[in-house]
Amino acid sequence: MVRKVLIGLAASSMLFISACNTIHGMGKDVESVGDTVADAAD
Repeated sequence: MVRKVLIGLAASSMLFISACNTIHGMGKDVESVGDTVADAAD
């Protein structure tokens, strides 16, 4: 029982960490697009 709980927690932690990295990467992409548009407007 304890082993299943620990495996579940480990899997949840890995999913949470990977989701944060994905969102962080998406934020960088959006920022890059915004910078490109701002440079084109100048």
